[in-house]
Amino acid sequence: MKKRFSLFASLSLVVVTLLSLVATQAASNSVAQSTAAATMAALGPTPTALPLSGDPILIGVALAQTGSSSLLGQDQVVGAKIAEAYFNQRGGVNGRPIKLVYQDAGSTPDTATQAFNTLINGNVVAIVGPTLSTQAFAADPVASKAGVPVLAPSNTAGGIPQLGAYVTRISAGVASYAVNAITLALKQNPGIKNVAVEYAQDDIFSTSETKVFQAGVKADNLNLTTVQTHSTKDTDFTNQTSAILATNPDLIIISGLAVDGANLVKQLRDLGYKGVMIGGNGLNTANIYPVCQASCDGLLIAQAYYPLLVSPINGSFTQAYQLAQNKPHSPQLTAQTFTAIQVVVQALSALDKASALTGLDLPTLRTKLNDQIQSGSFDTPLGKISFTKTKDKDGNVAGAELNQTEFGVAQIKMNADGQTGTFQINEVAAGS
Repeated sequence: MKKRFSLFASLSLVVVTLLSLVATQAASNSVAQSTAAATMAALGPTPTALPLSGDPILIGVALAQTGSSSLLGQDQVVGAKIAEAYFNQRGGVNGRPIKLVYQDAGSTPDTATQAFNTLINGNVVAIVGPTLSTQAFAADPVASKAGVPVLAPSNTAGGIPQLGAYVTRISAGVASYAVNAITLALKQNPGIKNVAVEYAQDDIFSTSETKVFQAGVKADNLNLTTVQTHSTKDTDFTNQTSAILATNPDLIIISGLAVDGANLVKQLRDLGYKGVMIGGNGLNTANIYPVCQASCDGLLIAQAYYPLLVSPINGSFTQAYQLAQNKPHSPQLTAQTFTAIQVVVQALSALDKASALTGLDLPTLRTKLNDQIQSGSFDTPLGKISFTKTKDKDGNVAGAELNQTEFGVAQIKMNADGQTGTFQINEVAAGS
């Protein structure tokens, strides 16, 4: 992939207060409803929108509202609710409203599968979710077998599109952009030679991402000093940090989820490590600030969303996010989830124009919608995207992989209070 890099202005992200690892379903829904109401009120009426009428079209949303991944799911729910308000304000699906139907997918494969089954039986036309790749490997085949389109908003592990013909990846595969963080680290610190790697061995995404990082280290002729593992449930990383620091690394790369990853960052800094650190996509949220606090400072994280992208839809999305959240720029997960809803809405609109949706039974609608999504091109906050059909290991036609060209690399800059900070976008890469 051809890459080009340039310096951009910093993006402010106001820190949210630390929420408990296990949030209640009621609290999550309350936040989601408040976000939708704020967005709708702030955007006001859209003069060009068709008046809404008819029964709403149901779109399922199965994200981590509770459990260890809820810090990531919180960002995603915000994106979904903004999208619902945004597109209904603009006429929904040719004048017919959309309605998001939420099921808490929790943070485990079993809870995600339960959420998917509930939505499949709830007459949704498609499902957006789940939050983790580990969950997707369990839940996506269930939906695909039932003929229900799945849009994966944050499942970047290898093999996601191959889980079924009805699976479409909205989140760029980690191989597309993760090594951009290594490129920036070397640009900022040309003397880097020794690299230590740590990853969560019980998370499918992390095990996939670390392979990309390790390949990148070798491709840049750096010395991989050690590879350490942990569980996403761990809180004490004494053994791992001791092994890592014993190799005197210039760079440490961590693949994990928000809580375990941020705790590991903090413990390394507490032990005196002053070198460069890269966090994987699981740490790509401002919700890590209360966990690693001042130790978050300097952390590099590759981005699959470039907030300063100049386009009408990204400008409109950014405005909607600002009005709803009172923050200047959206996190990656929020933008990706908004994009997933956008793709469903625009595919439905195109399908309805070709053949009225009211004349289709649900199984036929789901099949035609899947075909429309996977053959379409969309101008989104992520940039212009399209999809390429894949094949599974047996050569059978499988799901669709995302084609995306705009990426960034963020570096966290913490404020003096050690609780708030900014994601500074230092680099953007465009590839083809």
